[in-house]
Amino acid sequence: MVVHSRKGASLSFPRPLAPPASLLSLAPRSSYSPVPDTLLKYREEFPILSTCTYLVSNSLGAMPKGVPGRLQEYADAWRTHGVRAWAKGWWEMPVTVGDVVAPLIGAAPSEVGIVPTVTMAQATVLSAVPITDERDEIVMTELDFPSVRYAIEHLAPKFGARVVVVPSEDGISIDQAALHAAITERTALVCVSHVLFRSAYIIDADALVAHAHAMGALVSLDAYHSVGVIPVDVKRSDVDFLAGGVLKWLCGGPGGCFLYASPAMSERLAPALTGWQAHRRPFAFDTKMDPADGIWRWLGGTPTVPSLYAATEGPRIVHEAGMANVRAKSQRQTALLVELADARGYRLTAPRDAARRGGTIAFDVPHAAAVAQALLARDVVIDYRPGAGIRVAPHFYSTDDEVQRVVLEIDDILATEAWKPFADSRPTVT
Repeated sequence: MVVHSRKGASLSFPRPLAPPASLLSLAPRSSYSPVPDTLLKYREEFPILSTCTYLVSNSLGAMPKGVPGRLQEYADAWRTHGVRAWAKGWWEMPVTVGDVVAPLIGAAPSEVGIVPTVTMAQATVLSAVPITDERDEIVMTELDFPSVRYAIEHLAPKFGARVVVVPSEDGISIDQAALHAAITERTALVCVSHVLFRSAYIIDADALVAHAHAMGALVSLDAYHSVGVIPVDVKRSDVDFLAGGVLKWLCGGPGGCFLYASPAMSERLAPALTGWQAHRRPFAFDTKMDPADGIWRWLGGTPTVPSLYAATEGPRIVHEAGMANVRAKSQRQTALLVELADARGYRLTAPRDAARRGGTIAFDVPHAAAVAQALLARDVVIDYRPGAGIRVAPHFYSTDDEVQRVVLEIDDILATEAWKPFADSRPTVT
């Protein structure tokens, strides 16, 4: 792997396959013992797993081996049909691909649409929510993903609303009682993350929705960090809107974000942020907007067709694996990571309560940003976030040996000072 320093010099490093045996023998022991893992049969579906230790599905899920074939289908359709491909399924794909995602969130067919980004989805929801002199507040939290915060905080004043931000006392969690207290009779919309991106803390969505509805407010959840690693049921929670994406735990690649709108909301509201695909008669090219029925009214302009082809394989595999199975394995492997981090005295920046913990474990180590780059140079793929440290995200296709390896590699990097060549590097996404 080649990393660039701030001065522009290229640095190349060897890629050890495992820490030295001497270090392994001195490593703090865990109570872990191997268990049968039927989910490992899915490893063959993800080619990258044979080339590296891939523990970053909280950022970008591994690509299924069926995706190149799906993209070839797209290319063949464009090549052979040209513009006629729109009439052969392209136009409907935001909804037909949404139907692939729907079972993973407990939604019915035609209740989920694919949109470009979660940020745009949440902005679209905001544009539909009635803002009055009596109800003019949008509730968010300090730990919501910045992109969504940017959009909502800039758009809210244009709609005559103001944003109320619930603080975090520890940088890891949001106190549920404080969140509920912020929701008042002035609240029009609660727009918060189901699972917080830095710490993977799970907000109790069922309790949140029940309280918000009792106060007369609507709820739009950002489920980007929950769908695909923890069970989600929009009908049980009675949430009004839920946005997420296939990029992460659903292994569907960039561009396949989704928006669920409850039938009641689709009947009652229509967004101001809209486009021609949301028109009842799009090919009439009317100059006046006439919103379509159902999820169609929440769509926008021309869909990004290539990403829709890529988006189907991952959700299909995750659904086949079974969310209960995925969640059980995630809880077991994240518990192992907590134990290993505690044995070394690393500062945990993730919830200790397994019931409140999503699929990611974050912990801070000395020189964490440089250590993260050293891990990447060893083909141990994780990411780093300021305020959280190193984020490790095993998924249903991860082995327990891989989960242990990342911590043992950190041991070696710190013991040998292998992080030093990366001290001046500029990490981007990872």
